Amino acid sequence: MSADFDLILASGSPRRRDFLANMGLKFVIDKPDADERVLEGESAKAYVERIAKEKAIIVASRNPGQIVLAADTAVVCQDQILGKPVDREDAKRILRLLSGKTHEVMTGVCIIKDDVIRQIFESSKVTFATLDEELLEIYTASGESDDKSGAYAVQGIGAMFIQKVEGSVSSVVGLPVCQVREVLASFGLKPRTVATK
Repeated sequence: MSADFDLILASGSPRRRDFLANMGLKFVIDKPDADERVLEGESAKAYVERIAKEKAIIVASRNPGQIVLAADTAVVCQDQILGKPVDREDAKRILRLLSGKTHEVMTGVCIIKDDVIRQIFESSKVTFATLDEELLEIYTASGESDDKSGAYAVQGIGAMFIQKVEGSVSSVVGLPVCQVREVLASFGLKPRTVATK
């Protein structure tokens, strides 16, 4: 009996969900319970690749025969991996660190079907304008920073901070869509439609 979906998204991210929906792909969500702590001495690249692979393996193990896509994104500034803020004061601390600097946004993706594992890594550079305290207060009060790695959303209100992006913009949002499309095609899965609104 064939499934009525194309793949399983091992993520609760609305942004990743929207990217797949915009490609016309049918998918279900199975969010893994993975330990996302950084290992001692682990580089940001190794971290996002490891977490994406661990998430994919967890979900693939309970869904044999299905294509599983997992991803992890980290914001890196001055050799620090910046996760999601614990509260709004922490969000302001993170944004002060990013203010007036160029940081990296690294995304690791893992796509699995049975014993076939393919991984993608993408790094983009994001340059912030200098942010004042009033702007930080306005932004964090919006709530947009609450659940975002690096405490901002490039596709949202946080765009007003960004002077320049070098690399994949979609990867900064959470999924390098062009590369994902190419790897999914190697599994025989291609976009069906272009979403219109």
